[in-house]
Order: sequence, then C-alpha cells, then structure tokens
Amino acid sequence: MHALVSKVGLPLMALMLASSAQAATTVTGQITSTLILTNSCLVNGVGGTTGLNFGALNFGTTNSQFTTASGQVLGGGGGALSIQCSSGTSPVITVGAGSHDGQSTGGTRALYDGVANYVPYDFYTDSGHSTLLAINGTINVGPSTGVAQTVNLYGQAVGKVGLPAGTYTDTVAVSLTF
Repeated sequence: MHALVSKVGLPLMALMLASSAQAATTVTGQITSTLILTNSCLVNGVGGTTGLNFGALNFGTTNSQFTTASGQVLGGGGGALSIQCSSGTSPVITVGAGSHDGQSTGGTRALYDGVANYVPYDFYTDSGHSTLLAINGTINVGPSTGVAQTVNLYGQAVGKVGLPAGTYTDTVAVSLTF
C-alpha cells in the first residue's frame, strides 16, 4: 500500500503544485497621457493676457526750447521691445490710441503736462523717423520660430514755442495678435 500511495500521491502532489503555480495571471494594457498646448506669447519676457508692459518711450531731459527729441521704445532690462511667441504663429502688434491724441499740432499724438500744455510726438518704425506708424498702425513681427524677436519702435517729439518746464506724459494702448 505504501508503494501505491507513493505512486499515486507523489504525482497528485506534483499536479497540485503545478496548478497552483499556474494560478497567477498577467494582464496587459496602457496608460494614455495628454498635454494640450495653446499658442502664447511673452512680451519682454512676461506672459499674460492683459496689462502687459510693452515698454517705455523716454525722450530724456531737455530744455523747454528744444526742437526735436528722439527715443526708442525699450522693454525690460533696457533692450528693445521683445516678442516671443509660439512657433508657427505670426504675431502682429497694433499701436492704438494714446490718452491725448490730436491735442497738439505737429504730431498725431501728444504728451501732456497735466495742466494745459501738450507736446506733439509720433511713433516710427525706423530710427531715421521716415516711416510713420499711424494710430492703430500695425507692425508685422514675422513668422515665429519660438525664439524672441526684437521689435524696433521709435518716437520723435517736436518742440514748440511757449512750453513751460514740467513732466509731460502719455499712455498708449497696444495689442498683440498671434
């Protein structure tokens, strides 16, 4: 009988061990990952949708008897205006109305001293002041490759008789479409 148990028991035991080893099952599948990117731009290294600082046009300090004063729109860090947009976009800058447009002959825009005096000025797309940028004029920055692009924008103020000393300012609306 002992031989029978050995002949039947050992193979039965091996069969039980084999079936418990095959009880582990493996399944396969996948993980789906998604990232949606939208077109965007940085203006002078800063992103956002409203209230962006497109730079400053500083005509400097001169006497009240000046003839002309020139300056360039500078972004942060003292460099020219910088636009960095998503690759494949074609950014367009629109330089809109100022706070005092048409208030003084000699320019389409005007700097105001807060009292009653205006200094006429205009924007130009060249340093020689030969290509006027009208109110709501556009600057086609060109197709973007994702690298920052420099936009040169210049201003020239024109002096006139009777201007008192003071600080003259204007705020101009700017938009960027891409």
